[in-house]
Amino acid sequence: MNLRLSAGLAGTFTLLAAAAIPTAAIACSSCGCSVATDWTGAGYANSSGLRIDARFDFIDQNQLRLGSHTFDKNPEELPTEHEYQQGSLSRFYTLGLDYSINRDWGINVQVPYLVREHQTIGEEQDTADISRSETQGIGDVRLIARWQGLFEDRSWGLQFGLKLPTGSHQKTFTDGPLATDAEIIDRGLQNGTGTTDLILGVYNYAAISRDWDRFEQVQLKQALDKADGFRPSSQFTASAGLRYVGFGRVTPQLQLNARVEGKEVGSNADYDNSGSQAVYVSPGLSGTLAGTLNAYGFVQLPVYQHYTGYQLAPHYLATVGLSYGF
Repeated sequence: MNLRLSAGLAGTFTLLAAAAIPTAAIACSSCGCSVATDWTGAGYANSSGLRIDARFDFIDQNQLRLGSHTFDKNPEELPTEHEYQQGSLSRFYTLGLDYSINRDWGINVQVPYLVREHQTIGEEQDTADISRSETQGIGDVRLIARWQGLFEDRSWGLQFGLKLPTGSHQKTFTDGPLATDAEIIDRGLQNGTGTTDLILGVYNYAAISRDWDRFEQVQLKQALDKADGFRPSSQFTASAGLRYVGFGRVTPQLQLNARVEGKEVGSNADYDNSGSQAVYVSPGLSGTLAGTLNAYGFVQLPVYQHYTGYQLAPHYLATVGLSYGF
C-alpha cells in the first residue's frame, strides 16, 4: 500500500475538532483545527484497503477577542454587561477508520474523545469569581463517504456524509457562581452540538513535478435540525497545500487553511457572540516510521482572525498523529 494518510483523522480535513457554538447566556468559544491531514501521505488510496488513524489535537484558547483585536479578559466594573471568558484548554483524541472499497469509493468513520477545561466570569455577576467547567467524553461521530471516479487519474473527488449527535450537550459548570444555579455551559464547550449535520466537500490532488505535489479542498457543514431550540452555524472550510517529496521518508509540507462560520440560531443560541472568519498558515512534517506505519505533525498559526462579539481564540493549534495501513 502506498504512503498516504487515512481520511480517518477528524473528518476529511474540516474542522473536525471544531467546537460548535454557544447556548443562551454564554458567550461563544470558537475554536477548531482545520489543518488538512488527509494529505500528509500520498492522498486517498486508488486501491482497496483499510487504514487506522490516531490523532491528537491541542487547542489552548487563551485570548479573548472582539472583532480583529484582543480584548481585556478582566472586567473593570461589576456587574458585567457581558461574559468575560478567561480561557479554554481542549484536547481531542480522534480514532479514524478509513476503508477504500475500490479505486472509486471509500468510507471513513471518525470517533473523537474530548477533554476540556474552561474558566469564565459570567455576565451580570457582582463578583470577579471565576466559574469553571470540566468536560470529557465521546464527541460527535462523523461518517463520510467519498467518490473519486470523475477522471481516470482519480485526482478529483467528492465527499458526502453526516455528523451524528452522539456527544452530550447538557453539561453544567462544576465550580463557581454559575455552578450554584447549575448553569449549562456554552454549546461550543459541550461534547457535541446535539444536531445531525450534513457534510459536503470536493478535493483535487496532483503532482507538480517529480519532487513537488499539491492539493486543494473545500468543505461545507450544515445542520439539518435543531436540538433544544439550538442550531449551530453553517461552516465553510478551504485548504490548499504544497508538499516536497524529494527527501524520501520525510515529507515537509505547508498549508493555507481558511474557515468561515455563520451565526447560530434558535431560542438557545447566542446570536450576538457567534460568527467568525480565520485564515491559518500550517507548516508540518510527515514520514514513514516502518512499513506502512506513518507519523505526522503540524502547527497551525493564525494570520487573520475576525470574531463577531466576544469569543476566545488560540495563539496556535497543534496536531500530531499516527496512521497504519493494512
